[in-house]
Amino acid sequence: MKIIMLGAPGAGKGTQAKMIAEKFSVPHISTGDIFRANIKNQTELGMEAKKYMDEGKLVPDELTVKILLDRVAKEDCANGYVLDGFPRTIPQAEVLNDALTKMNDAIDYAIDVDVPDENIVKRMSGRRACVTCGATYHIVHVPPKTENICDKCGSELILRDDDKPETVLNRLKIYHEQTQPLIDYYTEKGVLKTVDGTKDMNDVFADIVAILQ
Repeated sequence: MKIIMLGAPGAGKGTQAKMIAEKFSVPHISTGDIFRANIKNQTELGMEAKKYMDEGKLVPDELTVKILLDRVAKEDCANGYVLDGFPRTIPQAEVLNDALTKMNDAIDYAIDVDVPDENIVKRMSGRRACVTCGATYHIVHVPPKTENICDKCGSELILRDDDKPETVLNRLKIYHEQTQPLIDYYTEKGVLKTVDGTKDMNDVFADIVAILQ
């Protein structure tokens, strides 16, 4: 079971990816995590990626896919995996597709967690983070006991820059330009499934499980 998670920033795809991984006992693979692991362990691929990152450049698609394939070749991926955060663009999807085809392999499902932009702006602008311990809250869904004060350490809670409405709208614009075309790409491949991400988190998960089973 090889799954790709799609959805706008803040749609909740990362949470769903973790829940899928847990239920079906397959690894949840986030490209950010594998980059960090390769750099920490000073692997050849990690050092190559670090060069680009240190210069503030994007890691080329071919190298990202190499690092990804190196990860999915590990034993714990024998029964499948959930990819979160990759591919983000059509060229990345094509490089990944070509590499998997050479291995007589393919993606089984691309799951799109669909949430309208206005819901995402509302959802993310309600997030609050503790300046000291990093604990996160939501003014509607997970409010702190005292307004703007962290339950855990008593420090102030803030709205992070990347959760501010103008930043979120900008991230959504980039998502629609770059990542939205993937929905057409995976529809053509016959593997796209869409779930309504505005529902309660557990209901979204139940819909995904119904698709996968």
